Amino acid sequence: MEHTSEAGTAPARQNSLAQLVRSMGPGIMMAAAAVGGSHLVASTQAGAIYGYQLALLILLVNLFKYPFFRAGIQYTMGTGESLVEGYAKMGKPYLWLFFLLCAFSAIINTAALLLFSASLLGYFIPFELSTIALCFIVLITCLAILFAGHYKALDGLSKAIMAVLTVATVVAVIMAASNPVVPSSDFVSPSPWTLAAIGFIVVTMGWMPAPIEISSLTSMWLKSQRRYHNVTAKSALFDFNVGYIGTALLAIVFLALGALVLHGSGISLSKSGAGFSHQLINLYASTIGEWSRYLIAVIAFFCIFGSTITVIDGYARVISESQRLLRKQPEMNPRTTQNWMLVISALAIAIILFWAGALLPMLDFAMVMAFTTTPFFALLNYILVTRTQLPVELALSKSQKWLSISGLIYLFGFLALFVWWKWLI
Repeated sequence: MEHTSEAGTAPARQNSLAQLVRSMGPGIMMAAAAVGGSHLVASTQAGAIYGYQLALLILLVNLFKYPFFRAGIQYTMGTGESLVEGYAKMGKPYLWLFFLLCAFSAIINTAALLLFSASLLGYFIPFELSTIALCFIVLITCLAILFAGHYKALDGLSKAIMAVLTVATVVAVIMAASNPVVPSSDFVSPSPWTLAAIGFIVVTMGWMPAPIEISSLTSMWLKSQRRYHNVTAKSALFDFNVGYIGTALLAIVFLALGALVLHGSGISLSKSGAGFSHQLINLYASTIGEWSRYLIAVIAFFCIFGSTITVIDGYARVISESQRLLRKQPEMNPRTTQNWMLVISALAIAIILFWAGALLPMLDFAMVMAFTTTPFFALLNYILVTRTQLPVELALSKSQKWLSISGLIYLFGFLALFVWWKWLI
């Protein structure tokens, strides 16, 4: 009888694991949205400039932001509502502020990511195409995928992108470790703990692993996922933890990539994201071998393409949800979400066509906005999960409360330091 009982539990365990894997989605999509500029550019540049000195800070940022991203899962699984609905319950001013910030971020981020994706796509096309034509190719591909399959298509694509990205990046780092750059004997690694480095650290922290309003996108994806799958609190948290911890580890892998290939090389780094990624690809080809050029190009392209498609989808969902709540409509119309995808895309293309020169200042402004609003979104998410009656498995434990409070002190403290550095000295 004992043997029969053990044999009977094996399929049950397999079914349980299969269910967990099937229910993975929003956490992986959040990871796909996060690993764009913050990982490929910020983490790699951190390694290129400072070596491994910022590794601990990057891990700390991810740790202290963890409870505020997790809040999206806790609130949606515990109430069946999105975080946007939670903000609406706190008052219309919160919802309006969220709506306006997301609309601005969606357009600027989409324009930047389209330009970035287009510049990398050029590596794979054997003939010459203009940047605008490449932007249209990327955009039409994203919209075709989203309009054809919407959540299910994005779910499957995100998993594929993250799998390819993770494997390719790890392989690249292993290769780089076998042939790292050798700094000159008089090279002294610059210190990141100076006033001059605060600007770089602030941008890195603001976008690592992503701005906190991305938690509302994860919340919307989870709400959508529950229509197609039987999602439990355990499976939702598992999915989130895999995606979030995966992004934190990938950030360190990208940091190692920069440290191994660029740190101490004496090469002046490009200030633009696209320029830096091209520089990284060329350096890899010269350091490891010409054959590695396309491996790094694939990593870079998947990084940015994954971010582009998830940003278009996610921001369209939360803006559409905000509009529904502001108009007090009972249900969100899928057509409205698709219309917002088109509006965001059209305005992003308009910026590329007519105001390309203004994109970098806009992006800098978006980065500063992301950093300055991060503590306030973190506080909103903390208030929501502490004031809402959640099931035991979703409620904050004592250790999670302490981590949240520590995170708030950390985020508001760095905001005060940034304000002092930017405007008071």
